[in-house]
Amino acid sequence: MASSMPSKKQKKNKKHDKYSLSDLKTLGHQLLSSRAHVNNLPLLLSFITPSTRPKYALESLLSLQSFFIPLLPQLPSSTVSSSFTSDSQGDPEFIYRTWVRSKFDDFVQSLLDIVICSQSDESLREVVLDTLMEFVKVGNGGKFHSAIYYRFLHNIVHSSLEVDDILLELLASKYFKYIDIRYFTYISFEKLSRSIGANDISDDRRERLDTTGVNQPESSLDLSVHKLFHLLSRIPPLEGSDDKAEYDMWNPAGIFTEKENDKGHTGKQCKGESTNIKVLSLANIAKKMKLKFTKAWISFLRLTLPVDVYKEVLVNLHQAVIPYLSNPLMLCDFLTRSYDIGGVVSVMALSSLFVLMTQHSLEYPNFYEKLYALLEPSIFMAKHRAKFFQLLDSCLKSPLLPAYLAAAFCKKLSRLSLAVPPSGALVIIALIHNLLRRHPSINCLVHQEDGNETPKDTTGAESGADDESTEASRPSREMSSIKPSIDPFDDKQTDPLKTNAMRSSLWEVDTLRHHYCPPVSRFVLSLENDLTVRAKTTEVSVKDFSSGSYATIFGDEIRRRVKQVPLAFYTATPTMLFPESDFLGWTFKMKDTDSTTVLDKTSKENDHISAKRSRVETS
Repeated sequence: MASSMPSKKQKKNKKHDKYSLSDLKTLGHQLLSSRAHVNNLPLLLSFITPSTRPKYALESLLSLQSFFIPLLPQLPSSTVSSSFTSDSQGDPEFIYRTWVRSKFDDFVQSLLDIVICSQSDESLREVVLDTLMEFVKVGNGGKFHSAIYYRFLHNIVHSSLEVDDILLELLASKYFKYIDIRYFTYISFEKLSRSIGANDISDDRRERLDTTGVNQPESSLDLSVHKLFHLLSRIPPLEGSDDKAEYDMWNPAGIFTEKENDKGHTGKQCKGESTNIKVLSLANIAKKMKLKFTKAWISFLRLTLPVDVYKEVLVNLHQAVIPYLSNPLMLCDFLTRSYDIGGVVSVMALSSLFVLMTQHSLEYPNFYEKLYALLEPSIFMAKHRAKFFQLLDSCLKSPLLPAYLAAAFCKKLSRLSLAVPPSGALVIIALIHNLLRRHPSINCLVHQEDGNETPKDTTGAESGADDESTEASRPSREMSSIKPSIDPFDDKQTDPLKTNAMRSSLWEVDTLRHHYCPPVSRFVLSLENDLTVRAKTTEVSVKDFSSGSYATIFGDEIRRRVKQVPLAFYTATPTMLFPESDFLGWTFKMKDTDSTTVLDKTSKENDHISAKRSRVETS
């Protein structure tokens, strides 16, 4: 019985069916012509729903927009209209405006319902977006209505819309070019980040960043963070600080303006504004924008980010965020935690951390120990390996590095050359070349004498030698105790100081002279030069080899001009695949007598079988 009762939605649709498109136009004209037809307002509002046909919703929307725009500066605020006093209850004009204000709030909510509905018509959603932004422009007594704009962004972020929805693209492409919209977007995103962080009671997912890439179902909070990051990264930064620069504003009478008669004003007139309004100086605008930009990003980075968003943030942080922060050192906690995670995440955090260390005087005590731990064979197949190798070369460029540290990196890279692809071996040779040239104190690694060739001293220092000579002779005595042909380098040690790299040698590089890949065996010959003479040598550009692969090596070999081309020319026709000289002591040819015997036996057996077959046929 209850199931047969028509629902409210069905009743509303039947009610809407009574009106044609021309009827809606007539209702709209009546509403705009006289206050006597104000009762048409609720009827037109009922057509602003996601389920209404787009033509009907659009016609009602245009009429209502034309009705509300002139009245917005005269309407009371929502807080005043919801709690007006008894003294004002007798004022018919105030009661009317309060009622209109409540209908305007209902209209805005209906527009928000349509714009975040992915099933609604795209052209209708674009018109709704433009209508909402018009209300944002003049809804606060002719000034920017930040409350409506925040509600709009809040509904987008917390809705079920996907990141690639057309609404997000329209908002970024049409409205993020206005500097005042950017300003209030930063303010809104700071509030949204705090609200999302308060609702996120899940475990800290940063500990699970080194997962194997298993795709897990995306939660609503993750989707909100994705959309928040997508919009935040689409906001263009403040372009330069040139006094001749001009910025478009959505509302010329906004927060970046002041009256012309203000004393000491050095601002510039804005595009399309009245003569009694001037824009604040560019320095003041940049200061305000940097402050809001910093607060928005810091609040966002405090969230528990999904793995893909986390990695994308780390990749773009040093270019898209750090240069525009009011104080870039505020990122030091976020970056040091990311750098301590290890693996690919540490590689992506290295760029931003390097910027803070070199340009903003950040001190990170265990930086080189963490950098040393990143040298693994997997790094040579990583996606961002090119940038990592360039940063690695820059980090090891200082001549103030201790010899043991430079030797540890040099030896670790040398050991890795035995387990990496040819493109990785080329990068390693370039890095070792630069290290040997920058740090002459580690050139002993090129030729290290065996332990049995070092002087042994078991009775102590010679007569007349001081304590320093005794201490200096200890490494020789310890090294002499090491058996020849045993490398004292500890490959598993994570502390560069304890690797014993200074007692080892670069024997792995010598094996590269016989590498199967010709570019590697040719390039390693550059290490045979005396790199201690810096006037006769130059550093190798790691950038030329950092993004190499099998395809680049193959392409370079094809384009390479060779003077002598090997030809498959034989003075005599070969009679066998492998000559006997390649397999000394082995014989592959069968003797003639054995082959004749085998052939005779085979022919006799065939004759015997054919004779039996003929007897059977005769019988």
